[in-house]
Amino acid sequence: MNQEVIILIAEDDEGHAELIRKNLHRAGIANKILPFRDGQEVVDFLFRRAPGPQRTSGEAYVLLLDIRMPKLDGTEVLAQIKADPELRKIPVVMITTTDDPREVERCHALGCSSYLTKPVEYDAFVNAIRQLGLFLAVVQVPKINGNT
Repeated sequence: MNQEVIILIAEDDEGHAELIRKNLHRAGIANKILPFRDGQEVVDFLFRRAPGPQRTSGEAYVLLLDIRMPKLDGTEVLAQIKADPELRKIPVVMITTTDDPREVERCHALGCSSYLTKPVEYDAFVNAIRQLGLFLAVVQVPKINGNT
């Protein structure tokens, strides 16, 4: 994966977030990872709406987005990102515990790049994150510019 790509992880369960980080590293992904605990935090970062960390023009981002989060849920975050002419370029991988076909379809209709179900079984989840790491190693991610 291009070293410049910054991985944003929006996940309110710290255990799941840590598992994702560990297994991305095990898959050979050494990119910078920025964690967010809820949907509002990641929206504020991307849209530069609040004090604190904000995205930088000219960077490339990939967002791993949990659907079930406090303040703003993942589908609302996805809808806001994909409605923005510049931010819509960010690849968004939805992460959730459900594989409800209606929810999967809704996320794809909103423009997510991929959909990853958190398996209840630990080994299956670890394997899914490793596969995600391999995907991130080969995907080309556009840089985000502009002031929006």
